[in-house]
Amino acid sequence: MERPPREEGLGHVLAAARYSLGGARRLWRETAFRHETLAFAGILVLFLGVGAPLWGLVGAALLFLVTVAVEALNTAVEVLTDHASPGYSQMAGYAKDLGSFAVFCLLIANGIWVAYVLAATWGWAA
Repeated sequence: MERPPREEGLGHVLAAARYSLGGARRLWRETAFRHETLAFAGILVLFLGVGAPLWGLVGAALLFLVTVAVEALNTAVEVLTDHASPGYSQMAGYAKDLGSFAVFCLLIANGIWVAYVLAATWGWAA
């Protein structure tokens, strides 16, 4: 099968947007991503409810976007690993574990951020 010709100019931008939306649709099928999105919505509601400062909301949004990006990369690693190694493979397991650990680190960072913003909002942090 031949590769389609490369888009240029505005067509390239539109094609990139289509690919990104396709990636978002694929990522939405991941339970972990849906949980992360729900947690982010909960964090926003919590921050708005306690009157968290704007910098806290912006930081939470940025951390969420980084988490989404790493979750997408983790999903890509899992998809490619499953394709390249449909049977059991210790190396495939390592690749999946490392992607999962990267997401875990960001979830911890999100939790630390939430705790810090709440502490600052309630006057417990310097």
